[in-house]
Amino acid sequence: MNRHACLTRLAPGAVLLCGALVIAEPSATTATFRSDDPLGREPETQDASGVQSWTIDLFIDLATNLFGSPGSPESGVRARNVNTIDEVPDSNWFTNRILQHPVSIDEAARGPHTGVVPAEGPWIIVAAKEIGAAPGFTIQDNNRNVWFVSFDARGYPEAATAAILVANKIFWTLGYWQTESVLTHVHPHQVVIGDTATVKPMSGTVRRMRSEDLDDVWRRAEPSADGSYRAVAARKLPGRAVGGFRYYGTRPDDPNDVVPHEHRRELRALKVFGAWTNLVDMKAGNTLDMVITEDGQTRVRHYLQDVGSTFGTGANAPREFDEGWEHLYEGDLVWKRMASLGFFMRPWQTVHYEDQPAIGRFEGAQFDPAGWKPRVPTAAFRHAQPDDLFWAARRVMAFSDPMIRAIAAAGDYSSPEATQHLADVLIQRRDRIGAAYLNAVSPLVEFSLSPDGRLSFVNAAVKAGVAPEPTGGYRVTWARFDNNTNSMAGFGDSAAADSRTAVATPQPLPNAVGAFVCVRVSPVSPPHDTWGGVRAYFRRTDRSWVLVGLDRSGA
Repeated sequence: MNRHACLTRLAPGAVLLCGALVIAEPSATTATFRSDDPLGREPETQDASGVQSWTIDLFIDLATNLFGSPGSPESGVRARNVNTIDEVPDSNWFTNRILQHPVSIDEAARGPHTGVVPAEGPWIIVAAKEIGAAPGFTIQDNNRNVWFVSFDARGYPEAATAAILVANKIFWTLGYWQTESVLTHVHPHQVVIGDTATVKPMSGTVRRMRSEDLDDVWRRAEPSADGSYRAVAARKLPGRAVGGFRYYGTRPDDPNDVVPHEHRRELRALKVFGAWTNLVDMKAGNTLDMVITEDGQTRVRHYLQDVGSTFGTGANAPREFDEGWEHLYEGDLVWKRMASLGFFMRPWQTVHYEDQPAIGRFEGAQFDPAGWKPRVPTAAFRHAQPDDLFWAARRVMAFSDPMIRAIAAAGDYSSPEATQHLADVLIQRRDRIGAAYLNAVSPLVEFSLSPDGRLSFVNAAVKAGVAPEPTGGYRVTWARFDNNTNSMAGFGDSAAADSRTAVATPQPLPNAVGAFVCVRVSPVSPPHDTWGGVRAYFRRTDRSWVLVGLDRSGA
């Protein structure tokens, strides 16, 4: 097997063979860790220039997810695209930013914006808006840049555009590929219908765009006092668009798409990120695959193209009261309401929402992360495991209060109270996510081993203030590890009163380059039954010890 045609993960000692997608225990002649572990980037070695555009029927996609159970029938499957230290490598699906790398407040508030804005002068409409309920169109500016322009719905100033701007920055900071979106104002006199612009009306017959079609856009959009229209302009993505992706299965013509989407951690993690931001419209129609060529290699890049259905508003109006609380259809709830003659009550029926029209129905006091639901069930969410939710919660908790407030301000709300309310609710929901998921597995993270043999680690739950240190501290067991035979040779124990103090090794560590040690840290009398032991594997280099493996299974 070509090492760079697959992704390796540790269970520990389990190797994912991407060609057949099977798990195999290493033999006596198979090294547990390879020289390039932990992988920092997911191998995508195959040419994807042959990928063709496809259309995912939105009605069929909705029905399949709402009334069926698409994806793998297996349950309890660990994410299959994590590396040996239980992290998601960078890829054309995801880029590690917050938590794994420093992200400044300014960077988070800027998001994917590179500084390019629509050029002044006449904007030529090159296409009508085909997808989504918000009024808008596609234009080409004087610099020949193409922009997808979306407006606020009439009667709801700032609501849709601000939600797009803020969510765009949150999801970029989290690590997802996002469009470059900027706030702009459009005057009707600066827009001209291009000769090639077409529309597809209700009749289904495509025809050239006419002035009355443009008048309909202005009629449905919210005007400003000066006659302009506030809008978000999303810059056309580089590459060739080939449709969206589903949250299950793989794309059959993409040779690099070998991990079923329901088993990709970054897609499972959207269960947490979606709950935090109330991203209820989780569907294939809001994703986009682009065939790109970089450094002479052609690959498919996967975008969360539309994350604007967030917080308390949609494209045309505030959220319905039950959105985020129930799927569009839940058979058991229908029967309960019928049997009780409508007196069966759900939590959303008693929620208090602050009156902030630009934000809509968005609150944190009664928010239940585990109970949050998108409009339609999502296969990747159904397969999410506690370690996936823990991984996601750590990233949510990495957003500081000042960072959240700076991102909320990027929505450019005219009301300071609206900006403050959005930030306050995001902070409140962030903290509830930490309380819900940071204790879902053993929360020990950030293992490091100094050259002189002092072990450091962090308890993520304790650091976040959602759990106390274990009353008995931590027991640390040390062993030499044979990478070829997967065997251990213990050489002593240490103890740590808390997770803030480095622990010294009981014996000198091996100093030969390529030597391995395994350190097992076990909470003594932990406050949660989920806090099992964690094994950390280190490899010696010429100057330091490098973390190459992490096993959170409690073994």
